[in-house]
Amino acid sequence: MNQRDLAEIKRRLNPEKRNPSLIRGCYVDYLGNPITSFELPVAMLYDQENEKYMNIFKKVLAGQIGQTLTPIAYPAEEGDLLLRVRDSGLNDEDAVSELFTKLIAGIRAEHPDMQSVEDAQNAENWLILLMHDDLDVRKRDGNGEIDYENSDRAFSYMLCALCPVKQEKSALRYDPNDSIFHNRAPEWMAGAPALGFLFPLYEGGAADVNTILFFSKDSNDAHEAFLKAAFNLEAVMPAAEQTENFQALLAQSLGAECSLDIVQEMHEVVSDLIAGQGKDDEPLMLSKQDVARVLTDGGVSAEKVEAFQDGFDATFGAGAVLPAVNIVAPKQFKVDLPSVSIKVDPKQADLLETRVIDGRSYLLIPIDGDISVNGQPVFAKG
Repeated sequence: MNQRDLAEIKRRLNPEKRNPSLIRGCYVDYLGNPITSFELPVAMLYDQENEKYMNIFKKVLAGQIGQTLTPIAYPAEEGDLLLRVRDSGLNDEDAVSELFTKLIAGIRAEHPDMQSVEDAQNAENWLILLMHDDLDVRKRDGNGEIDYENSDRAFSYMLCALCPVKQEKSALRYDPNDSIFHNRAPEWMAGAPALGFLFPLYEGGAADVNTILFFSKDSNDAHEAFLKAAFNLEAVMPAAEQTENFQALLAQSLGAECSLDIVQEMHEVVSDLIAGQGKDDEPLMLSKQDVARVLTDGGVSAEKVEAFQDGFDATFGAGAVLPAVNIVAPKQFKVDLPSVSIKVDPKQADLLETRVIDGRSYLLIPIDGDISVNGQPVFAKG
């Protein structure tokens, strides 16, 4: 799935167009007990309510694939629950109820019983939302133009959003009837979704029913317990953990050869590859062989490159590939020392160099232009 596919579905969620047909909801307390369930035909919603719901579902498709959005293998067999819910347009009561039960089990797995009265008082309730829509797939000709005559397929999909619901504090509220402020009782307010998913995956105008696109607002949280309890799926290593493990592997396997020059080379090459990606391209994924070529071209010894490849398999699994955006941050190049942090324009990163002078290591930055400290212009001593 690429960014264009994502954008096409997001456009369906424009509140003014009212494309989705139905929303189903289930509101549960922090113990997983259902408080209420409801269904909302989108065509019947007030404009402001529709806008709020559509904004929630849009957030489930927010971010980059490989970071907040992760494709996860979902072996859907005939009669699978998600297929039943999707194919019925959320109108199969038994299937929808069963899905809510599984999602509640996932929430409970991540939020076990409170250990104290204070924990219970601060606990969050949860709003589970499901949405169904049918997207007319637009075939394109050789010039990339939409071929309306032959566009006869439809992509039927569902979105799920799980939103924490927090209780606001009581406050004084102005009452215009008697021109005075009165106490307002605490209200429960639904927040932005913490997790959710798109099913099935939208792949070049076709449905991949063996994959879900899983959303996590926090890219550090893979929601292992939720996925296991709700769908018996194994979570993918979070983006931040992939980055941390890759950096640790590079330092450990290369040793002293993990120099500033090598890191600069890695950042430049991978950033250029990412910049060369188009919206219609799949997210750039790199294998251990791809990284090994960059290391070899940068002058790393064959022994260290081999050690890196062995470590890659042990860390990420044989045959694994990583999103390029989890290997380097294209828009950032930051150098950290024990007492100093330096941010450099990635395009100017090659200006930095390390050098040993009189037995002491230095990080050198050539001065080209004005210098300021906390906004104060200063001059370099001659």
